Amino acid sequence: MSDDTPPRHDRVARHPTPGPANSLWSWPEARHPLRVAINYAAIVAARHSPSLRTKNWLLRRIGVTIGEGVSWGLESTPDVFWPDLITVEDGAIIGYDATLLCHEFLQDEYRTGPVVVGERAMIGAGAVVLPGVEIGAGASVAANSLVVEDVPPGVTVAGVPAEVRDRDPGD
Repeated sequence: MSDDTPPRHDRVARHPTPGPANSLWSWPEARHPLRVAINYAAIVAARHSPSLRTKNWLLRRIGVTIGEGVSWGLESTPDVFWPDLITVEDGAIIGYDATLLCHEFLQDEYRTGPVVVGERAMIGAGAVVLPGVEIGAGASVAANSLVVEDVPPGVTVAGVPAEVRDRDPGD
């Protein structure tokens, strides 16, 4: 991530869904129901498996890009519709019950965007990362935070919405 990295909303694709119903009603046109069912089954199995190897194997099967030594806490959840938009780099930790979202269903459109978790970054328990967000290398997201924008490398963010709380003492 660099200073010239576009903000999250510039990395999110907008998909209009005209009609009387909200965009969630159009999900079968957005992603094939069989694909979503397969993703869901793999994610449920991964969420409950205590084995990190099994979690990584299952999530790679549905398209999540996972580096070496990545750890997923129990109940952690990658996006069920677009897991192929998630990249988790070497040594990162996704905490207990954390959620990485690559989609947002809104009233008149749905949006999709990649989520990147940098090398050795940490996502705390219960945190939610929104579509299009990049978590920098060595960054930390505190438990129960809502990440709505990019997190620079080596910083800690916390809160709803998540804000920078401190910088790495090495900076």
